[in-house]
Amino acid sequence: MILYARIIGVNEMENRQLVIVGGGPAGLSAAIYGRRSGLDVLVLENGISGGQVNVTSKVENYPGFKRIDGMELAKSFREHTDMFGAEFRESRVESLLFEGGDKIIRTDKGDIMADSVIISSGASFSKAGCKGETEFTGRGVCYCAVCDGALFDGLPIAVIGGGNSAVEEADYLTQFASRVYLIHRREEFRAQKTLIERALANPKIEPVMGFVVDEIAGGDMVERVVLRNLKSGETREIEVDGVFVFVGLKPNAEFLGDKGPIRRSRGDWIVTNEKMETSVEGVFAAGDVRDKFLRQIVTATGDGATAGMAAYEYLSNQYYLRSALLEPERVRAFFMSSIDPGHLAIAAQIEEIEKAGGRGIMKIDAHRNVRIREKLDIKELPAIVSLERGRKVRERVVSVIDDVRDFCKTEMP
Repeated sequence: MILYARIIGVNEMENRQLVIVGGGPAGLSAAIYGRRSGLDVLVLENGISGGQVNVTSKVENYPGFKRIDGMELAKSFREHTDMFGAEFRESRVESLLFEGGDKIIRTDKGDIMADSVIISSGASFSKAGCKGETEFTGRGVCYCAVCDGALFDGLPIAVIGGGNSAVEEADYLTQFASRVYLIHRREEFRAQKTLIERALANPKIEPVMGFVVDEIAGGDMVERVVLRNLKSGETREIEVDGVFVFVGLKPNAEFLGDKGPIRRSRGDWIVTNEKMETSVEGVFAAGDVRDKFLRQIVTATGDGATAGMAAYEYLSNQYYLRSALLEPERVRAFFMSSIDPGHLAIAAQIEEIEKAGGRGIMKIDAHRNVRIREKLDIKELPAIVSLERGRKVRERVVSVIDDVRDFCKTEMP
């Protein structure tokens, strides 16, 4: 596959086939699949490889490991990726720009032109902001009930928050914990009524309303929380072995800006299809940063594998089009949209003409290959064009198959 550099102003811009933004489980999995497919892969990470896996004390739900330390699992991910030769670079991504079909990643270390991009920058849990939270993260302070709930089997825990996530996860955690103290700063929960009713009906849940957590304290591990009533100033201590914080989760996608061509759902989660394709051709998203049902290590690695292979398929198609469409001396091509039944019907009729001995006509899905369409300035679909070494010399909008026949008759042999 051909690599090439571009000139922007007076500076030569680095060009890479596949740039992965984020070095968590999704990004590392994508890098493995990308490198195994023969792609030139650059992983941009802002922090230690493995992402939030590193702050997970024990992982018990990743296939193949009955129980493994989070940092150990993250280390094995990185070592596995290194084995295939992916390049890593410590840098902070500031923005992702799209200019005339080009994809430019702007970082604090310089700009990079990419043929394809996988966004796997993950998500961040909002913090409670109390004393001891940072110190005890991974030592009793947790942010994922599914990940860490089983570690507190038969033990008392606290849940901080009053929204849907906090109330729902508190109910989920009762299958492990002996007691769940649901601590909320207001006098009423903000969650949906049905969730509140189900949680309050659970005998293991004890609501603690109107209190904030001033401190999470203990020795080697969490031992207690110190609470303060917002109205009276009363303080209270509760002995617990774990604290789950559910006060918000947000995608790490600030570099995309408030508005941009990449479609996002409520909360700024990136919207993809099953192939991890975003609304921008050649840009994929994987892992916790995308809009999805379950955010776990195993689902992130699955997303990464899919994104890596989808990026390979996309690039292979782009390089094929470049060699088969833009480089030959003379080519005829039919540009259509694969999601338009009328276009597909005409494409099928063209194939029948070719079987009868007609000259070959390339079929290009302009819905998936927006960049080629833009390069050739094809404004209306479907259309048939004649190219000479990548230069468009003739074009005709197609309504019926006879338009294709007429175009071919009037063209030079």
